[in-house]
Amino acid sequence: MNFEGKSIIVTGAASGFGAATAKLFAANGAKVVASDINLIGAENTADIIGKAGGTAIAIQTDVRQSSDMENMVKLAVSEFGGLNIMVNNAGLGHKSALMHEMSEEDYDLVFNTNTKSVFWSVKYAVPEFIKAGNGVMVNVASIGAKRPRPLGVAYNASKGAVATMTRALASELARYKIRVNAVCPLASETGFFKTTGLDTLPDALREKMIKEVPLRRLTDPIDVANSIAFLASDQASFLTGILLDVDGGKGI
Repeated sequence: MNFEGKSIIVTGAASGFGAATAKLFAANGAKVVASDINLIGAENTADIIGKAGGTAIAIQTDVRQSSDMENMVKLAVSEFGGLNIMVNNAGLGHKSALMHEMSEEDYDLVFNTNTKSVFWSVKYAVPEFIKAGNGVMVNVASIGAKRPRPLGVAYNASKGAVATMTRALASELARYKIRVNAVCPLASETGFFKTTGLDTLPDALREKMIKEVPLRRLTDPIDVANSIAFLASDQASFLTGILLDVDGGKGI
């Protein structure tokens, strides 16, 4: 895959899926805006890319905030001359809880982070795509959007909304030669687990989760990065509205 000269934004680029995705795009020639609410983490990703010979700049972004998302897109345009690919990766979960026992504050935090971020992304990235005559958006949903489980209803629902927005946007924006796809990963041992109240994944839970996956492992960030890069690439130029499972066959 060749992204030479392409301008790309990756949100949630400080760690996990986002960091792996930013590094992969840069390694294949892209100019990357590494965006995250954790500025030090985003700067670390950009620094690693730079030391490897790539091009990246970091920006602190709260994806729930209109002004932050607007400034992020403006940075890509001013520094790299436009915007070609938008990766909406930033997201969080919540502590396992029955929904009727969940606080409104936690519910709003999950939905504003996981779904409103896509709204702001569309609001500010799509006009740049239209100016360019084409563009690609890739959203990170979750396998929970298709196969929801108890104790994570709000998270599953928020990612279900991302999946629905992806397919609807693919239809709405095709007239502008803009493609919109999503990946639906299985759980991965990234910083995401800390947003669910776990510092690390307990061994017993890890073993149980792995046994439920036909390929007998959890998702590695590079699995997601490779899938995102493919959906954003010219090789996938006729693919839009795709919800690509990255789950080791768990959904079979």
